Amino acid sequence: MGIEVSGVLGLLILVLDIWAIINTLGASTSTGSKVLWILLILLLPVIGVILWFFMGPRSSSA
Repeated sequence: MGIEVSGVLGLLILVLDIWAIINTLGASTSTGSKVLWILLILLLPVIGVILWFFMGPRSSSA
């Protein structure tokens, strides 16, 4: 049972990371800010996506 749960959780984290990166690229902030957020999301997947959700740049369509 442990392998299935961790596999689904890992897939969920991957989807959230990809979603956060796509939204970061669409944000109306500077290139440097985008690069820093993307690096944070890639290096710290769980913590990075949580921080991005609360403090990250918002997309220009919002």
